[in-house]
Amino acid sequence: MMDRVVADYLLETPFPPEKVAASMAGEQSSGTFVRVAGESDELHARSAAEVIAVDPLGEDATPTLASAYLDRKNVNGPYHLSRVRIAYPTGNIGKNLATLASTVSGNLYDIGEITGLKLLSLDIPAAYRARYGFPAQGITGTRATTGVQGRPIFGTIIKPNVGMTPEDIAALVDRLCAAGVDFIKDDEVCANPDIAPITRRVPAVMAVIRKWREKTGRQVMMAFNITDETDAMRRHADLVTAEGGSCVMASLNWCGLSGMETLRAHTPLAIHAHRNGFGAMSRHPRLGMGFQAYHALTRLAGIDHMHVHGIGGKFVDSAEEVTEAARACLAPLSEGGDDDRVMPAFSSGQWAGTLPATLKAAQGPDLMFMCGGGILAHPQGPESGVASLHEAYDALSAGESLASATKTRPALAAAIDFFGKR
Repeated sequence: MMDRVVADYLLETPFPPEKVAASMAGEQSSGTFVRVAGESDELHARSAAEVIAVDPLGEDATPTLASAYLDRKNVNGPYHLSRVRIAYPTGNIGKNLATLASTVSGNLYDIGEITGLKLLSLDIPAAYRARYGFPAQGITGTRATTGVQGRPIFGTIIKPNVGMTPEDIAALVDRLCAAGVDFIKDDEVCANPDIAPITRRVPAVMAVIRKWREKTGRQVMMAFNITDETDAMRRHADLVTAEGGSCVMASLNWCGLSGMETLRAHTPLAIHAHRNGFGAMSRHPRLGMGFQAYHALTRLAGIDHMHVHGIGGKFVDSAEEVTEAARACLAPLSEGGDDDRVMPAFSSGQWAGTLPATLKAAQGPDLMFMCGGGILAHPQGPESGVASLHEAYDALSAGESLASATKTRPALAAAIDFFGKR
C-alpha cells in the first residue's frame, strides 16, 4: 500500500456526512465538485484521497457556523456531527510541508456544506516522516547542553517582557545565572525592539553566560527570540552561534512552517518553538485545529522544544489538554521511526506548587518547567525562586508532600505562603 497521511476531523453538516466526507476527500486530492477532463480511472486510483471512516456522534438543531451557501440553497438542520477519517496519498504532496498543511486543512474550512470542522489529529507514516527535518538537539541534546540530567530543566522568562535595555537584561541574566537557573528565554513579544536590538542584546547576554560557564562549568541555555522574516532569522541565528549560544526561539504561527523549516536547515542550535496564537486555531470545539494535528505539522519542521502551557496557570487550557499536549511531545511522531521526541515546555503561571501536577502530566522529569513570576516574583528574590523549585522536586522525589516539606525547606515554604494564596 502506498504511503498515506491519515487525518481525523470533527465534521458538522446538515447533509449526509458520508457525502460531505467524499467531497472533502475529492476537494483535497484529485477531484473537484464535478468530474473534469483528464480525471481518468488510473489517475483517480493513484491520487484520490480515501474516506476510511465516518462515525456518527449525534446532531444539533442549530449550526455552529453560518454558511451563505446553505442560505442560498435554503438548507436547514438538523446538523449532523461525525468523526471523519480521510487518507491522503503522500505522492500528491512530496516533501513539502506547506502543501501537506494545505492538503489536510486548506479549503476544507470553506466548503459550503460544512457548518463546523476541526482537524483533530494526523497519522504520519515513518517513511514519510523521515523525509522531513528532525530535532537538532531534542531531549537528549538539550540535557547534554545544559548538563541537567534526571530532573526537570528549571527555567524562567525575561521580565518585564519589553522595555529593558540590553544592559538591564544582561544584569538580570547575571543574577539568574548566579541563582542556578538552567534555562532563560526572551518573551515572545521581545524579538528586536528599538530599545534592545538583538545585535546588542545577544553579545551583552552571552558575555554574562560565558562568564558563568568559565566560573562554574555550567552552560545556561538562553533562548533568544529571533522571530522575524526568514533572512533576518538566519542572520540572528548566526550571531547567537558566533557568541557561543545554544538556542533560539521563534513564534511558530507567525514565522510559518516554511520559515521554521528554513531556520532548521540553517542552524544546529536548539529551536525553542513558541505556539502563541494557537488559541485562535484551537479554542472553539468545532472549528480549527487540535493540538495533536498542530504539533505533528510543526514537528516536521524539526523543532526541539514545544510550548504546552501549564497546569493551573493563567491560560484557558484544562489540565487534561496540557497533559495531552505534553505526552504528544514526548512520543515519537511515527511508530517505528527514529527518535524525534521534543522537550515539552510548561509555562504560564507556574511556580513550585504546580510542579507535582506537571510531573504527573509528563510522567517523569523530561520537561522544561518555566516560571516567570514563580522565580522573579518570589518574596525572597529570584535566588529563592530557583531554590524553591529544587526544594519542591527534591521533596517529591523523596516521597514527601509539598506541605510537609515546608518545615525544612524555607524557599519552598515562602513560595507556598506567597503564591498559594493567589
